Amino acid sequence: MPREENSRVHLAGEEEKMKSTVKKALHNPQFVLLLILAVILILIPVFAPWIAPHDPIENDYANTMISGSREYLFGTDQIGRCILSRLIWGGRTSLLIVFVVVAIVSVIGIVLGVTAGFTGGWVDMLITRFTDIVMAVPSTVFIIALVSVLGPSLRHTVLAMSLVGWTENCRVTRALVMSAKENRFVEEARLGGLSRGQVIHRVIMPNVIPYLIVNITQDIGSTLLTLSGLSLLGLSSQPPTPEWGFMLSEGRKFIQSAPWLIIYPGLVIVLHVIVFNLLGDTLRDILDPRYEKPKKKWREIKKWAQEN
Repeated sequence: MPREENSRVHLAGEEEKMKSTVKKALHNPQFVLLLILAVILILIPVFAPWIAPHDPIENDYANTMISGSREYLFGTDQIGRCILSRLIWGGRTSLLIVFVVVAIVSVIGIVLGVTAGFTGGWVDMLITRFTDIVMAVPSTVFIIALVSVLGPSLRHTVLAMSLVGWTENCRVTRALVMSAKENRFVEEARLGGLSRGQVIHRVIMPNVIPYLIVNITQDIGSTLLTLSGLSLLGLSSQPPTPEWGFMLSEGRKFIQSAPWLIIYPGLVIVLHVIVFNLLGDTLRDILDPRYEKPKKKWREIKKWAQEN
């Protein structure tokens, strides 16, 4: 059938589009550099047992409040624990919680967004209104209140952040699905014999997923900041577990006498936020139809400089 043939052609076109996007990404030096940095930042905590020079919770009262030495490169805290080792091991706690929260809110948001955008009608209205109600509640206030009631712990932090963090993904997914649903190939795919699930999986989602990846990547930085803020208030990680936000909470008491206790954890948090946010921004630029290869831009700048 002609419509079946059009559907196959469209699916082949989507595969070519995806390959073209991947090719653009691999030819973008900024994206490659940021991707390498992100992978390194993730792998450091993974190999913490082999990288960290000391036990992150071992006390050394003979070497307290050292600003830096050959043995303790980043110094020690008030009870002699190695700051560098705690930063390396702290990535396991911080990044694990961040990735778990981002995964949960992404799944919830995407499922609800796809359901609302593709189904429409009263289902769309119900999900949209519920999303608006959740968004009307100040998320930070809700998280602090819920964790305070349930008790400070990483598990309660994940629960509280997951309950309110899915709304943006839901709205973005709904808008993307509604836009993709208007494509004539969706109707042709239906008439060609594809079920509703196959239409969503094979026709709509390939157009939606790349833009959702951008949103999810940028969520990593914002989630890390929220987690660090909760730990700074003492509502997340508890001692002696190494975690970047809690290290800030412990170090603020010694901000004048031992500023390195907050400088190094703060720099680590800022570095991760910047890398993942820039990675998301770069992905968004690559997916932009007006994307131009950096080499082409550089040649144009060089040509203009030679002419002038």
